[in-house]
Amino acid sequence: DESLPLYFDTASAIITLILLGRFLEARARSHTSDAIKKLIGLAPRTARVLRDGTESDIPIEEVVRGDLVLVRPGEKVPVDGLVRDGRSAVDESMVTGESMPVTKEPGEEVIGGTLNTTGSFRFEATRVGRDTVLAQIVRLVQEAQGSKAPIQRLADLVTSYFVPAVLGIAALTFAVWFAGSTGSDALYQWPFA
Repeated sequence: DESLPLYFDTASAIITLILLGRFLEARARSHTSDAIKKLIGLAPRTARVLRDGTESDIPIEEVVRGDLVLVRPGEKVPVDGLVRDGRSAVDESMVTGESMPVTKEPGEEVIGGTLNTTGSFRFEATRVGRDTVLAQIVRLVQEAQGSKAPIQRLADLVTSYFVPAVLGIAALTFAVWFAGSTGSDALYQWPFA
């Protein structure tokens, strides 16, 4: 019967919207992954540590709490700590968003990954490894990337039941039409049952 309406446009629109949503979600995740890589790249690979009166460059993973770390102009602060000696302006824009460098003097806190701009200073490492502010920011971004909003979890739950139910009803309808008529009638009538 040619008077029956066809709904192929509706089905294709729904599929298109679902695929578009998945594409946008994947794209957002890739941008977040890029942001995480950039955050990790902010931390320097080595630190100039003063141990037993000797200055030496060591991998950042070997810095321990209480180490005295020397930072020269143009270098990044390797870990979080308290300034013990010296004075400088530190660019903390990656953490605070402040465009102007902040002057750091003895007793003030410095954050790992920030850029020392003018003078040299020594600081005592207070937070290293996963305890640094930069590591905590990276961890929070990763957690946010992996989590879903409550409404998205609900939509996923509903979809996990709704789609199989609709497909099951469609298959059952096809079987009933097929049993009661010829195969071509069942195929033609199937979407409209």
